[in-house]
Amino acid sequence: MNIQQNISLKSYNTFGIDVTASRFVSVDNFIKLQKILTQEKDVFLLSGGSNMLLTKNIDKLVIHINIKGISVYYENESEVELTVNAGEDWHEFVMWCISQNYGGIENLSLIPGNVGTSPIQNIGAYGVEVKDVITKVEGIDLNSAKKVEFYNKECNFGYRNSIFKNELKEKIVITSVRFKLTKINHHLNTNYGAIEKELAIRKISNPTIKDISDIVINIRQAKLPDPKKIGNSGSFFKNPIVSLKQFKKLQEKYPNIPFYKIPSSKKEDTSYNYKIPAGWLIEIAGFKGKRYGDCGIHDNQALVLVNFDKASGTDIYTLAKKIQETILSIFEITLDIEVNIIE
Repeated sequence: MNIQQNISLKSYNTFGIDVTASRFVSVDNFIKLQKILTQEKDVFLLSGGSNMLLTKNIDKLVIHINIKGISVYYENESEVELTVNAGEDWHEFVMWCISQNYGGIENLSLIPGNVGTSPIQNIGAYGVEVKDVITKVEGIDLNSAKKVEFYNKECNFGYRNSIFKNELKEKIVITSVRFKLTKINHHLNTNYGAIEKELAIRKISNPTIKDISDIVINIRQAKLPDPKKIGNSGSFFKNPIVSLKQFKKLQEKYPNIPFYKIPSSKKEDTSYNYKIPAGWLIEIAGFKGKRYGDCGIHDNQALVLVNFDKASGTDIYTLAKKIQETILSIFEITLDIEVNIIE
């Protein structure tokens, strides 16, 4: 076990925050990881580093999950189930699926991070959530170092949420995820406005999964900064969901407020709630494109906080809290942070 001392984590997190791990090890297979966890109990797990904001040095063993590999668990003429190890890059996995004509995750193209972290926050984009295709999540219990598994219903998936973000936070490490994808008769989700608009511009009436993926990539590249060029973690806040009463109140003051109708989660309830784009709220509040020292809000997407150069995690977190306070004051809406804050 090659444990390194005092390693900078700047290249291991997409915000590019320069903090130090007192001890660091990269693990590339399940057995090695299990062995380490039998010996070390106080650990910090690090995967793609795409959904975290580091605000301090890590004074414990940092384990970089670098377990890779894709295998077919089951397939028939119409479907395939894939077991994908946690260290696989998410976007590269999506592109591989597109090349194999496996459908179901094309709308999730270009989302940063690794496969192992995708179930934690139930990543989603353009009308699709990863919970729709996950059948099973496997991992290791950090306390016992024994293998554990969770089928879809046991994951308690919600909007940018799961059991791994709540009850099991810092209690297990995800080692692989199983996905069920289509091989034929793909169920394409093209209802998102930007996708519909782009399909019309391209005069595509019968899109393929590659068409959808290409369009999503173009949309994201136009709006979102590349973490390799400017530090960021994608969407920093969740889109808030409000009641009909609160939405009507907002609509009276802001007639052009964008929204998406969300059916109630209760089967007997036929009413709707309303999802408001957090980026719109932040832009109306005047934050879009603003810079505060070495951190700020992106010019093209107000939902993205960025590290221009040498901002600390505390700098960015302070800005995030300022945005939350302002949105609450103006709109009476609480913005929840999507990124995992490491304090």
